[in-house]
Amino acid sequence: MSPFGPFRRPGARLDPELAGRVERWRRLPEFDEHRPAAAGRWVVVDVESSGLDPQRDELIAVGALGVTDGRIGLADAFEAVLRQAAPSADRNIEIHGIGGAEQTGGEDPPGALADFLDFVGKDPLVAFHAPFDSMLLRRAIDRHLGLAFHRPWVDLADIAPLVWPKYASRLSGLDDWLEAFAIPVAQRHRAIADCLATAQLLAVILPHAAEIGAATAGRLVRASGSDRWLA
Repeated sequence: MSPFGPFRRPGARLDPELAGRVERWRRLPEFDEHRPAAAGRWVVVDVESSGLDPQRDELIAVGALGVTDGRIGLADAFEAVLRQAAPSADRNIEIHGIGGAEQTGGEDPPGALADFLDFVGKDPLVAFHAPFDSMLLRRAIDRHLGLAFHRPWVDLADIAPLVWPKYASRLSGLDDWLEAFAIPVAQRHRAIADCLATAQLLAVILPHAAEIGAATAGRLVRASGSDRWLA
């Protein structure tokens, strides 16, 4: 069995259609850990939340973008705003730009998260500061779908300094790395826009994966501190 081991939480109640979708996702084969790091599909993920505490705050939106064989697939994209019982605070809305009406009129969370599972499949996930995204998704997916969403993540906040150690002491946040490589950003802090920016950074990194001893997809996952953190 894969060490990433997704499973249904005993006792979770779903309608038959959603339960079937979750079960079909659970039965998908795992990605090939031995494939070259620059080959196959990676899924870049970004979330927006009601605050900065991933153990307490709510998942408001999730975006995802496929990068296949090192190429960003603009048509291979997913974005959903999850319906909230009440909007987040005004100061929070100023950060992500998802207004109160958009939040309370968002998609049904179980259905939106099942759509997310369909989109990502069992491909490895990528983010910048991945533990934050991972915990928010794990909590939301467990709550709404009864699924323990333990997936392999690559955290570019870990990998980029390994590839370019000369930058490690002066570049920390995503904005720093984007500026260093002249990667344009259309709109920061909107999930799908952040996915596109992060995907461009991933596309720059992948050709150098072998240089840090991560020639395969599995090794790149294990090179990321987020994988150790999630374990």
